[in-house]
Amino acid sequence: MQVSSLKITPDEKMQLLSNMGTMLAAGIPILEVVNSLLEEAKANVKKILTTLKEDLESGKVINESFSKFPRSFDKVTVNLIKAAEEAGTLEVALKDLKEGIRKEMEFNDKVKSALMYPVFVLMVFIGVMLMMLIVVIPKIAKVFTRLKADLPLPTKIMIYASDILINHWQWVLVGLGLFILIIMLLVRYQKQFLLSILHSIPLVSDLVRQIDITRFARSMALLLNSGIPIVAALELSQDVMVKKEMRQLVENARQMVMAGKRFAEGLRSKKKLVSGMTIKLIEVGERSGTLNESMKDITENLDYEVTKNLESATALLEPIMLVFVGVVVGGMMMSIIGPIYGLISTVQIGR
Repeated sequence: MQVSSLKITPDEKMQLLSNMGTMLAAGIPILEVVNSLLEEAKANVKKILTTLKEDLESGKVINESFSKFPRSFDKVTVNLIKAAEEAGTLEVALKDLKEGIRKEMEFNDKVKSALMYPVFVLMVFIGVMLMMLIVVIPKIAKVFTRLKADLPLPTKIMIYASDILINHWQWVLVGLGLFILIIMLLVRYQKQFLLSILHSIPLVSDLVRQIDITRFARSMALLLNSGIPIVAALELSQDVMVKKEMRQLVENARQMVMAGKRFAEGLRSKKKLVSGMTIKLIEVGERSGTLNESMKDITENLDYEVTKNLESATALLEPIMLVFVGVVVGGMMMSIIGPIYGLISTVQIGR
């Protein structure tokens, strides 16, 4: 595996930075810290620590070593460590990074937990569909074939789909594999195009925008707290944002700051993207020289807002999904029961 593609989980990253910060705060030299951590390190963490040890022994600094692993340590993390190394406050920066990663993990867990129910309903729906097509429909189809019944179009479609799944499952797997491959290629080479389609959905668009602002505010708070200038902090924080229009907004704000204007003024150009309260808190922070504290307050406030909006969206999505599943499954059942009822009626009339 190439060094640049090596990746560790957020939990492993938090544990690594936490252990390094704790041992450095105790006065242990950095090389001794790395050697100590190497004794119990595993897999990719061990590879990172091995590279770090080699770089430190050759006279390099930690941020240079971490920058070799862009999939494990983003630009925000690398530049925070760089600023801390220059200022001699590495243990403080590592502690802040640990807290930032912990809060980001908690935030991501809230998003995932909100999506658990819709995903569960979808999986159950797919399971019921497959069971009916593989188990129920073939048995009913034999009865219809023997009786030479005249079947409606929905029933014919279900029997045809069942026949493909059972008798031509190899082609189904090939088709599914090609579909997954196309999706993977699109994600790799046309990721922005796919994201733009997803983000165009009204409810999803608002949530992604709020999540972007939350992550942006958290990154800004960490960067400013480490003494990184606001222009550099704005440039680095763009990488944590998903929506293109949000990154453009922050870039415009950065250009205005470079021109001598305030950060808050740059955000006012598109009030629909950033709430008035967020802009006001930034404005107050700039005036009082406590912008880093203002960004922390914004993060906490938006964290709560996103959680609440996710819960509301999930509560709205639940009945919609249940109705959808009910209509589709009910339609499938009717396509089976309808012809059976017709056959029974025909037999009774014949008598």
